[in-house]
Amino acid sequence: MAERTSLANTTRSKDASEARMRYSPGRDARWLLLRPWIYLPRVIQIIWALTGLVVSLLLRGRSKDSEVQRKLARTLLRTLTNLGPCFIKVGQALSTRPDLIRRDWLDELTKLQDDLPSFDHAIALQTVETELGAPVEQLFEEFPNVPVAAASLGQVYKARLHGQHWVAVKVQRPNLAFILRRDMVLIRTLGVLGAPFLPLNLGFGLGEIIDEFGRSLFEEIDYYCEADNAERFSALFADNPAVTIPKVERLLSARRVLTTSWIHGTKMRDRQELKSQRLNPPALIRTGVISGLQQLLEYGYFHADPHPGNLFALSGQTGDLGHVAYVDFGMMDSISDSDRLTLTGAVVHLINKDFSALANDFQELGFLAPNADLESIIPPLREVLGGSLGDSVGTFNFKAITDRFSELMYDYPFRVPARFALIIRAVVSQEGLALRLDPDFKIIAVAYPYVAKRLLAGDTKEMREKLLEVLFDTEGHLRLERLESLLDVVGSDAPTPGAELIPVAGAGLRLLLSKDGADLRRRMLLTLVRDDRLSTEDLRSLTSLLGRTFSPRRIAGRMLQQLNPLAAA
Repeated sequence: MAERTSLANTTRSKDASEARMRYSPGRDARWLLLRPWIYLPRVIQIIWALTGLVVSLLLRGRSKDSEVQRKLARTLLRTLTNLGPCFIKVGQALSTRPDLIRRDWLDELTKLQDDLPSFDHAIALQTVETELGAPVEQLFEEFPNVPVAAASLGQVYKARLHGQHWVAVKVQRPNLAFILRRDMVLIRTLGVLGAPFLPLNLGFGLGEIIDEFGRSLFEEIDYYCEADNAERFSALFADNPAVTIPKVERLLSARRVLTTSWIHGTKMRDRQELKSQRLNPPALIRTGVISGLQQLLEYGYFHADPHPGNLFALSGQTGDLGHVAYVDFGMMDSISDSDRLTLTGAVVHLINKDFSALANDFQELGFLAPNADLESIIPPLREVLGGSLGDSVGTFNFKAITDRFSELMYDYPFRVPARFALIIRAVVSQEGLALRLDPDFKIIAVAYPYVAKRLLAGDTKEMREKLLEVLFDTEGHLRLERLESLLDVVGSDAPTPGAELIPVAGAGLRLLLSKDGADLRRRMLLTLVRDDRLSTEDLRSLTSLLGRTFSPRRIAGRMLQQLNPLAAA
């Protein structure tokens, strides 16, 4: 054990002293230009592979036949897959960009999976020895001859430490940094040269989009970076018993090898498999959605690839939350405090069907240009989002809305800012996972109550500021219809609708009476004075609303209806 620790520390120190490989388009282009024996054969290979695709696009790309477009999408998928890891990642990145790719192509690109052929086991063993400074038989008590999974950038082994627990050992594919560096230069060059001929709706220059992709890709192949990501993510959920993050084994990790504790769980891929393990799919979905919302709207740091292979169901349950484990932290991203608050406001504006404010949110987030005519945008927003909400938030389907939005992007000046590409990927992946386990699940039916409860509780300064913005108009008058919408959303939350109102009421009362509620109390008092005269109209309406909402009979009826629908009939 001491020998293993010494060797690992020595290797770690050596690795840490080296400069990390970073994406640099100018430097990498100069490097490749001086090596024609490297790029000429690869250029020929890429051009040969892409020629058939380009010809197909030129001849049939404008076809209105849906079957023709599906065949083109499959050709695109197959071409990217056959060209190797970098092009597979290009396809995965494009699958998150509805502003770049036709909607009917997106479904095919999202089929790119990590279930790929593994590379030679002897090479994996050599990589482990080189990176960790010792052969696997010295580092591990058991190390299998075949991996349990293979992805585009690496493969995973289930090994056992000496006298200790099982671990997951991820080993990077050989020569990967060289392959990605070479191919990124060629992809950027071909992309910039071919941009005028591509059927893309670009909101940014294609070179910038490729550079964004390259930077994230080189971070993903640095396993030191992934180890840091895992530990940061773990700290965020340290007090949450419903979410588990594998522990990083630092002494057995390096730039191309990452070792973490093994997750003994069931992949969240099949509802029947979960039920056969006596696991509760709805509770697991709820945990996945709520933890995803926490990452985006509270922590500002999120897992960008929560597909079924990266989420495991564990035994046990905490309240109405199932126990879930996240793995694979190569693709992570952050969201600014400003964007977090604006996104929260956008959800609230959607609850209230305030499409004028929603258009402003889109502009502030960068989905609309600063000089865009917002008045012309409001009607299509109302058509796409308003009509889809129906009579209940439960009828809202994020993927359907995203699909319709992707069509709007060709007719209106919408674009997806670079910083939101991974957010869209994360949300769409999360809903896709939920629908796989429960076809009737509606992600927004969980998102709305979550945001509404946080807003009404005013648990942070930013939430209190947003609450004041929502409840009072520019003249200081109370907007009771908005408060009623928020309370209705909270009251409809599953699994015990009526009971959810009680803690929200308590949190709201504590806020109103606390020092943090000074601005709210001042605004409430100002509603009593209109045109220099005392007015109690808003106060009477508010009292009536609270009386109806928090009526013991109403709450009890809701709870009884939830327990036994026939009993409340």
